Amino acid sequence: MDEVLSCLEAVEDERRQRDADPGLKNRVEALKRFQQLRFAHTYRDLLASRRYGTAARFFLDDLYGPADFRQRDRQFARIVPRIDSVFPVAVSETIHDLARLHALSEQLDTAMARCMPNEGLDAASYVNAWLTVGRLGDRGRQLDLVLGIGHAIERLTRYAWLVMGLKMMRGPARAAGLLELQQFLERGLASFRAMGGASDFLSTIEERERRLIQALFEGDALALQGLALKPFDR
Repeated sequence: MDEVLSCLEAVEDERRQRDADPGLKNRVEALKRFQQLRFAHTYRDLLASRRYGTAARFFLDDLYGPADFRQRDRQFARIVPRIDSVFPVAVSETIHDLARLHALSEQLDTAMARCMPNEGLDAASYVNAWLTVGRLGDRGRQLDLVLGIGHAIERLTRYAWLVMGLKMMRGPARAAGLLELQQFLERGLASFRAMGGASDFLSTIEERERRLIQALFEGDALALQGLALKPFDR
């Protein structure tokens, strides 16, 4: 679990840089809000879907959102040494990928914010910052991690004892100061379990995000207006 703790420390280092530079911090927050709005627009059909809405909301709020996750990360770090003895291997692997994604996303956000002249972000300035940072390989890896985590969460929903166990942990988690972490895990499993299969959901995200990444590296600001949507049952 040393790598998980290293990733969490990398995230904290990004926060320290921003705390030391209020202008940078404000630009990162503006960037995160912009990216969340972009996700909400690109996946407005999934968010409105009866079947996929809860999972899409989990991605929007817990993986793409601008919220400050410091408290959750501190709880995460506290429980890391005991994860292997409490959860199956599949959970440990998922936790590694969550930590990797968290660190990479925060590093990319800081790099982009450093290329922004101010907090007034629009499609053109977003694309300019994206192209200035570059790092095509890291963008692909970021998406691969998101998709891998999604597939892993779907697999974890098959552990009925894990789903029930998380619900039973609410009280003990609150008493131990781990409530935010517990709620995050429970929301993720519950949202994917409600879908009854995540293949179409994840393939849609993969298709749209890969098209968007390609368009942004081609300097196409219009791509941020949204991608062609497939119809989904409401």
